[in-house]
Amino acid sequence: MGRPKDDPLSKKVKKRHLLDYSILIPYLILTVIGLMMVYSASSYSLISQGKNPITDMVKQAIFLFLSIILMAILYKMKLSMLKNLKFVRIFVAIVLGLMVIAFGFKTVNGAHGWIQIPGLGTIQPVEFWKFVMIWMLAAQISDRQVLIPDKMIEAVKVPVGLCALSMGILALYPDFGNAAIIALLLIVMLMISGINYLYGYIIAFGTFAFSILTMFIIRITNGSFLPAHVASRFAVFLNPFKDEFGDGHQLVNGYYAMFNGRLFGLGLGNSIQKKGFLSFAASTDFIFAIVVEELGLIGAICILGLLLFLVGRILLIGIRSNDAFNSMICLGVGSLFLIQIFINLGGITGLIPLTGITFPFFSQGGSSLIVLSACVGLVLNISADEKKKKLMLY
Repeated sequence: MGRPKDDPLSKKVKKRHLLDYSILIPYLILTVIGLMMVYSASSYSLISQGKNPITDMVKQAIFLFLSIILMAILYKMKLSMLKNLKFVRIFVAIVLGLMVIAFGFKTVNGAHGWIQIPGLGTIQPVEFWKFVMIWMLAAQISDRQVLIPDKMIEAVKVPVGLCALSMGILALYPDFGNAAIIALLLIVMLMISGINYLYGYIIAFGTFAFSILTMFIIRITNGSFLPAHVASRFAVFLNPFKDEFGDGHQLVNGYYAMFNGRLFGLGLGNSIQKKGFLSFAASTDFIFAIVVEELGLIGAICILGLLLFLVGRILLIGIRSNDAFNSMICLGVGSLFLIQIFINLGGITGLIPLTGITFPFFSQGGSSLIVLSACVGLVLNISADEKKKKLMLY
């Protein structure tokens, strides 16, 4: 028998009492270490340009401050409001609109996708789409849960169509790294929605077969049908040392950075490769290579361990929840973190082609930090909701 709503104990328990510190504390530790690494990785380059060495760190700190405010707002919001499909659709329209508007701005590294804001730098709408996409799929599918087993297509056709539209926009940028993340997230969200096992097997096999076929075609054609900067990444992936001082420059120097670190690292701030060898990528795509170089393999493993602990806690909340919306949000967020970790580390270690995907909480970039923090804020809200439900049962 649960507690009555007017029970004195239930009234005394406020939302702040239900805060999940096993998620909040790892998040704060990771973001503070990430801030230190942004300073370490970017300061030498800024000094060589005659700029203040703390410029990039201050920008990242501002975004961290904004991220924490957004986290607090999402934590305080009522989940009933977040489940409202009309409310969700407003954000879907805004973010997809921004992704289209990004075509009107100059390219970065040969691709569209960034919107320049005077005084703040750039924002990347696709980062916001990752959060909105998880939110949209969780709200839509949980609202139509009864249709999933027998009428799956009717239940998911609208959100899947919007995800396909976003992937089409990303292909035109072109930004195949983020398109792959959107595709993988969509697959994960569909697999955990309660679909028929047959559909699940078809999706899993189809994804695997498509990936193998794509890599085979790229291999035999040398990527001739791809945009030049994308084709060069596949060529570098196959043999970075073939063009060590050209397209393979970044990847090769990433290897050197990780080799320099050995077990215990060169010490915080003592990276060699950040001094021009990795240029601007030292604080963005290749920041974990600098982490390994300065903090060593042991330090890098500790950071990965803390990050995976955070992901594990998020996934556990989703697995234990009996609420479809809560479960799908947590499993989607946990999957997003794991996908980004794998793609970033896979790229800098040569397991997969480089994609320009950020390493969670460490890579310099306000859009990524704000979105990942928003994900954590939403999970904290769900964790509090689950605790409150359990409290009402006793």
